Amino acid sequence: MDAANEDGKRFVMKENFTMDELLALMDYLRSDQGCPWDRVQTHESIQGNMLEEAYEAVDAIQSGDPAKLCEELGDVLMQVVFHADIAEEEGSFDFQDVVSGLCRKLISRHTHLFGDDEATTPEMDLRTWEKNKKIEKGHESTTESMRAIPLAMPALTRAYKLQKKAADVGFDWSSPDGARKKILEELGELLDEAGYGDKERIRQEAGDLLFAAVNLLRLLGVDPEAALTDGSQRFIRRFDAMEKLAKQEGNALAGMELEAMDALWDRVKRCESGTGEDKGHEA
Repeated sequence: MDAANEDGKRFVMKENFTMDELLALMDYLRSDQGCPWDRVQTHESIQGNMLEEAYEAVDAIQSGDPAKLCEELGDVLMQVVFHADIAEEEGSFDFQDVVSGLCRKLISRHTHLFGDDEATTPEMDLRTWEKNKKIEKGHESTTESMRAIPLAMPALTRAYKLQKKAADVGFDWSSPDGARKKILEELGELLDEAGYGDKERIRQEAGDLLFAAVNLLRLLGVDPEAALTDGSQRFIRRFDAMEKLAKQEGNALAGMELEAMDALWDRVKRCESGTGEDKGHEA
């Protein structure tokens, strides 16, 4: 029996495994006797997998399916173990360093439990966490804290976090009405630039408009990322109902005029709100 088969015999299918066995399995997969694909991966080559698995875990949370969430959390953990194994091979850090760093962070940032701070509400706890985080990272200004928010984060969420940091030092509208007026101002500027046709200027004004929209939603207590996700799902549901209505009437959307499709869309919306007559075609 060759060395690859001999090492592989250490890992047999069973009901339960330990963290040490997971680490040993990853070591084997990355070894010369292991998986050719796993062996050649780098931090950079699998960085997208980390984002993908995190999104799938959030999707599992929203589905309300515990079994699915358990599986997806395993996939997220696999990415952590994978990166830690690569780093250990490079001599920079290992999985134990990851665990130790996390434990130190949990202790140092919960100073209301392990230090002299006081926090009796979730809000006070969060302020304590942010204060300690700023100290640990050496951020001496709000701008430094803003720049530390990852560019890879979804743009709506990043804008939301930037605005919260500005609000923490008082740079904020006193009411949602100020943000509403700003949206109208930015919309006007975008439409003006659209008339000139300068793509770069249009892109800049579009960004300002979206940023202003996030500001209004924040002041209304709405998570912009969740709101847009809900809106996108609602669009799919209504489009599906519209497509089915067209098919029932012997039509295909691709061959219909926009006015006719708009009429179907309105019927679907009325069905959703319970004000229409097409009760048998609810989206």
